[in-house]
Amino acid sequence: MNIHEYQAKKMFRDAGVPVLDGVHCKNVNDAIKAYEDLGKGTVAVKSQIHAGGRGKGVLYHPKTGELVMNGGVKIATSLEEVEQYSSGILGNVLVTKQTGDSGKLVRNLYVESGCDIDHEYYLAMLVDRGSNSLLVMASVEGGMDIEEVAERNPESIHRIYSRGKNGFSEEQSLSLGGNLELTGKSLSEFSKMILRLSKMFIESDCGMIEINPLVKTGGGDMIALDAKISLDDNASFRHPEWEEMRDLDEEEEVEIRANQTGLSYVKLDGDIGCMVNGAGLAMATMDVIKLYGGEPANFLDVGGGADEDQVTTAFSIILEDPNVKGILVNIFGGIMRCDIIARGIISAVNKLGLTRPLVVRLAGTNVEDGKAILSGSGLNIHTATSLSDGAKRIVNLVKEAQ
Repeated sequence: MNIHEYQAKKMFRDAGVPVLDGVHCKNVNDAIKAYEDLGKGTVAVKSQIHAGGRGKGVLYHPKTGELVMNGGVKIATSLEEVEQYSSGILGNVLVTKQTGDSGKLVRNLYVESGCDIDHEYYLAMLVDRGSNSLLVMASVEGGMDIEEVAERNPESIHRIYSRGKNGFSEEQSLSLGGNLELTGKSLSEFSKMILRLSKMFIESDCGMIEINPLVKTGGGDMIALDAKISLDDNASFRHPEWEEMRDLDEEEEVEIRANQTGLSYVKLDGDIGCMVNGAGLAMATMDVIKLYGGEPANFLDVGGGADEDQVTTAFSIILEDPNVKGILVNIFGGIMRCDIIARGIISAVNKLGLTRPLVVRLAGTNVEDGKAILSGSGLNIHTATSLSDGAKRIVNLVKEAQ
């Protein structure tokens, strides 16, 4: 689950991580009042969406598509500029590298005090599954182009790891700060920040924390100028407070509905719908589709215990995407029986009147029964002997249908 910057900043503040004063705003009048409450002077007017690259984004009118303004983060030095920028941001569609061409409608704003920036750094904390560790990455090259830095100069990104439940040691945090050429007060504050962030990461069940930029001020203070946090959905039962932090406007309606029926669905940009049981198998299925020249239209994990109704719901959700030209079903029956899945597929095809190409690959428990049910249905269902065979077939069928 992703949250907005203003929500992440509150979590930072509660954890003792230095941030600037800021106010969450829902309209232009809120922004004007925030500017006055913050003592006027210089402020940052920041769009709030669940995507990065806001500073280099472009704002468009939601109905006409006309260009409104460049940049979803603006520096204002007067009340007039605050009004101008907040009017240009709120209610318009912000397109960034991470939103895709459709962009996101901006409904929230954060007005934040300015500060004297001496240097910008990059800092991220996440779970590194390869090493089964908590990982911190930091670089002296912070700012909006960190992706280019990682590609152009990977050795400039420094790392520390922790496998314990207590986060990182002071020695590790000081060593990382030293690699960033921090000294004195700045090094001490950076070390404390790492220790506090790691404690917060573990206690709050975070999936990722990113601060870009982390800044050193002219006076040597270290401040989180940005804040991006994702929370691990698997821990939601421990955090009832998350429900209030969730912004449904930032999520696809169909993804919300899928989640409510026990399905994990993420819409993508391709034309081959996927229905798979298991997140790892779903990722592998999408990879193999791409290997054979296709583009997956979605990630859809029906889980280990789907019934006929859930299979029908999964098909209906896939078919709501007008870009879908064909569907690949890839099921490994462990807890889930292949004969039950086969009956669910037939029921879904009949109920929904499916006419687009459908390829089904079954393996595991009661696989022969499942295949027999499909072959005896009289429906235009193509069966595959393997994932590779299934991916090839659906890619070819979609190409033939175009």
